Amino acid sequence: MIEVTRENHEAPAELQARLARAGGVNRYGEANFRVVWGWSRLAWIGGKWTDTDASGNVIRQRIEMREQPKYFPFDRWHIERWMPPETYGSPELWYSQTVEREDGILIPALGPYPRRGEYEHCFTLQGAGGEFVPLSPAVCEGIVHAVEFARARPAQEHRAAIEKREERRERKWESHADAVLDDAGRAFHGVPFVAAT
Repeated sequence: MIEVTRENHEAPAELQARLARAGGVNRYGEANFRVVWGWSRLAWIGGKWTDTDASGNVIRQRIEMREQPKYFPFDRWHIERWMPPETYGSPELWYSQTVEREDGILIPALGPYPRRGEYEHCFTLQGAGGEFVPLSPAVCEGIVHAVEFARARPAQEHRAAIEKREERRERKWESHADAVLDDAGRAFHGVPFVAAT
């Protein structure tokens, strides 16, 4: 069987403390924000698993819950924000929406109900091209402040910003489509074709 060696890292305690000061603490006295390494952050996933040997031959299949990396890319730092348990609805609703049937066996695909809440992905520290970016306390703290600032804005502002963005995209698309259709029409009627830019 192939065994995957995971590269594990922990963010420095002083960085985590800085994020706790920037983002506050939850009802359990834990930081609302934290930084985790992709390979180190595991979550329970239920389903049908196929184990293979080094040659790729199937050794066995099992229906069970396994801890698997929660975020991709694995080799990046990720900022998480704590979400309270009520975010996920009641335990009954959670199980009704997440339980799957595998070979007649019911298994919670997303693991057990998060009774103490759960940390969810907020931001991946990487460059514009997806390249690795090392941990920076100032950058992490800035991201926390930006997330908190955005959360404090009224929902109307969020909707208005999204509507404006979509209107700009639609105008740009319509302008491009008109140019393409104009060029096609000229080409159809024997007018020399000039590509739109």
